[in-house]
Amino acid sequence: MKKRILISVSNKEGIAEFGKAIAHAGFEIISSGGTFRHLKEAGVPALKVSEVTGSPEILGGRVKTLHPRIHGAILARYELEDHRQELEDCGIDAIQAVVVNLYPFVETVSKQDATVADAVENIDIGGPAMIRAAAKNFKHLTILTDPEDYATFLAELDETGKPSMAFRLKMARKAFQHTFEYDMHIANYLDAVELKEEVLTKTPSQTVPPVLRVSAKQSQTLRYGENPHQKAALYRVSGASKAGFKQHQGKELSFNNLVDMEAAWNAACDFQMPTAVVVKHTNPCGIASHDNLHQAFIRARAVDPVSAFGGVLAFNREVDFDTAAEINKNFAELVIAPAFTEKALKKFRRKKNLRVLEMDPSVSHPVPYEIKCHREGYLLQQRDLKRLAMENWELKSSRQPTQAEKQALLTAWNAVIHVKSNAIVYANQDGLVGVGAGQMSRVDSAKIAIWKAGEAGLSVRGSCMASDAFFPFRDSIDAAAEAGVTAVVEPGGSIRDDEVIQAADEHGLVLYFTGTRHFKH
Repeated sequence: MKKRILISVSNKEGIAEFGKAIAHAGFEIISSGGTFRHLKEAGVPALKVSEVTGSPEILGGRVKTLHPRIHGAILARYELEDHRQELEDCGIDAIQAVVVNLYPFVETVSKQDATVADAVENIDIGGPAMIRAAAKNFKHLTILTDPEDYATFLAELDETGKPSMAFRLKMARKAFQHTFEYDMHIANYLDAVELKEEVLTKTPSQTVPPVLRVSAKQSQTLRYGENPHQKAALYRVSGASKAGFKQHQGKELSFNNLVDMEAAWNAACDFQMPTAVVVKHTNPCGIASHDNLHQAFIRARAVDPVSAFGGVLAFNREVDFDTAAEINKNFAELVIAPAFTEKALKKFRRKKNLRVLEMDPSVSHPVPYEIKCHREGYLLQQRDLKRLAMENWELKSSRQPTQAEKQALLTAWNAVIHVKSNAIVYANQDGLVGVGAGQMSRVDSAKIAIWKAGEAGLSVRGSCMASDAFFPFRDSIDAAAEAGVTAVVEPGGSIRDDEVIQAADEHGLVLYFTGTRHFKH
């Protein structure tokens, strides 16, 4: 029986070499359009699809492979006598393998100047039809959608003369995932297309999607979840351009490591100066900035040295030898930074279990949403990325801030955003001095932050305070003044804001409202 393979790909990676190898193995190649030209230019013998179907490509190439002579050969159940006879009566030769990948829809719509017309023209029709047909009939055919699988296909041919059923099934699974993701991207794109005055336009995404479509592939099995009895894994969003981090050394990352890593890195990235962040159970327990990163870390650790033990450390600058040596003085689970000097990495090797991760600042979140499970399904919200420059805050007090207070207020506000609600932090211009996190009462969070500062040998006197949400009563301002706080920043929005402002003026405090709440649950 004549051996035939159909090749029609948008991604030409490795296809000429594959074509040569498959032709050498005795396969007759059927191809169309650009793929046919690519193979011919590489000296690979091939038949045009139109030579097989007897019909020319029409509508500028929109219709090429949608023909009974193609789909009959792909979908036939060759174990059935009537199918074999019907193919013979119609003069249709069998096809043993199909190699197809699709028009570059995602790449097209990712371009800044892409129009809706560009997007629509890159919606593949014939490709998905062939992929699904071949994947459905994996009992008899092999479907290849990924250039990475070409070598394995050829190896199986060399070994047995025909790809195994296990390989064909694996490729079928991959093929259906390929078409699923392709359709998902198209549907997500069209959700954001509007028709205005008979003109289709792509609008910036300002709302949550009407349908939640996400595809993610398991990239790492984790030992367990938050607790040993919980199974867990890390999934990477399909279509993500590249990995966001590289692990240089240390034990395998745990579920909790990954959660804390995200929290610590997000906090570090919110600061402009060289900054060190210490996180424990997703809460920053120390943040400090300094021109010298080594000094920044010493100050961040000093905010809560007890909690810093076994914590996750994040830096927004390259970690040098001195900082690495300081880190090695105590136990840490994980160190994160955009880069490390060779001397720093060498120093870390003395602690072989310490996980050292190099983050890629250029990799943004592939999904702009946060998703939580709920008994009704899923809760979805946009990620909390709103950051206001200080000039956009509203000064409510009579007193103007000093330059030092401005810096301290910025530090406090950038930090409190990352602390679990109810959140209160105290800071000076160098960094935090006290953190109160996750209390049911905002007043209790404030008290805990003062107590924690005292435990660390620090004082909130002369510091500035930030709250992630408004103060419902003036009592928090009164307590802050009594503790020696000189300035406060909060969102505002309470029905008693006037009383809070009055309290600030009575005590001579600076008071800013940002107008933006940052609850974190």
